[in-house]
Amino acid sequence: MKIKDKKKQASSQGLLPQLRFPEFLDAGDWEERPLESICGMQAGKFVSASKINEKFEAGLYPCYGGNGLRGFTKTHTHTGKYPLIGRQGALCGNIFFAKEKFHATEHAIVVTPFKGIDIIWLYYLLVHLNLNQYATGQAQPGLSVDILKKVTTIIPAKEKEQQKIADCLSSLDELIAAQAHKLDTLKAHKKGLMQQLFPALGQSTPTLRFPEFQDAGAWKKKILGKLLKINSGKGFKAAEYSNNGIRLLQIENVGYGKIKWSENTVYLPQNYIKDYQELVLREGDIVLALNRPITNGELKIAILTTKDDPSLLYQRVGKLEKISDLIVGSFVFYICQKFIKEFVIKQSIGSDQPFISLRELYKQKIFIPSPTEQQKIADSLSSLDELIATQAHKLDTLKVHKKGLMQQLFPNPDEVNG
Repeated sequence: MKIKDKKKQASSQGLLPQLRFPEFLDAGDWEERPLESICGMQAGKFVSASKINEKFEAGLYPCYGGNGLRGFTKTHTHTGKYPLIGRQGALCGNIFFAKEKFHATEHAIVVTPFKGIDIIWLYYLLVHLNLNQYATGQAQPGLSVDILKKVTTIIPAKEKEQQKIADCLSSLDELIAAQAHKLDTLKAHKKGLMQQLFPALGQSTPTLRFPEFQDAGAWKKKILGKLLKINSGKGFKAAEYSNNGIRLLQIENVGYGKIKWSENTVYLPQNYIKDYQELVLREGDIVLALNRPITNGELKIAILTTKDDPSLLYQRVGKLEKISDLIVGSFVFYICQKFIKEFVIKQSIGSDQPFISLRELYKQKIFIPSPTEQQKIADSLSSLDELIATQAHKLDTLKVHKKGLMQQLFPNPDEVNG
């Protein structure tokens, strides 16, 4: 269907959202208008990298680029509250709010609502429009202000309806922010707890110990290679991939504590379970990224759950296997979370550390307590991980609910723009 045909449909039948608040059911159709008729758009101004400070200091103002906050600078170009559109880079088309006094670089577009347009509603509209689809260029995609101005949308004729939608979504965003804060607090608590439950560098006893182990003495020093073995996977060829079957667990699937599957998940024929039994991963197995094992300051190590069982181990992903009764299986995950991360950071000083050298890792010495104390530590941290997982699920549920709600509160943009 051509755009002009859709315009006829919009004018004759009216284009409305699937969900509308009761008090606006008889408020008439929404109006089809280009963005340039409801808001102004202006690209920011260039500021050199040398004039941007990474830390906030008195007299400096936030400086926003295409991907959000870049740092702080001495000058500001805007005062107030405005939606900003990232116009350059990997996050081209992302929308964020800038408040009070700030500077916007040439990689951000400052959006100013016209009279009769609620600014919060406008923010959610811009998010809903998925503006990155209008980016041009291959190596460095970018958004043109002139192109964005011509994007057609549908808006409520009454500002009160805009405000009602904005209030609804803002309230939901507040719930999401509160849930995210709760989750971050739990993660910070776990991080602090692990620092106390395990000995600090150069120490043989932790600062925090369960009462029944107060008089158990110092932890024992052991060679890692005598406790654990790390088995790497196989480099399957693309010609072996299939549309379904058994999932191939690759480095990108190893998250921070859990496995991440996506629409890009690779499959191998189902019979590979029998052909490569030594590479089959099951619930409870622990896997570690051997290439670039630390990203965003976190070690990529994860435990497989029921939903990850079965899968096949790919090359440069290691499966951890305990080879001594001196170490408890459930304790392995937590001691490795701490020790291997410290090992990688130490080894990567002055380099990018693209992979873990198993030969060097096996030589390292670690301190461990008795199996009984190991189990107590693992049980404590496992309970905390379950709580974190529950809170993370609640956060994901809220985000999915918001996405679905926005799809119903705004008409489908594809029905307006071809």
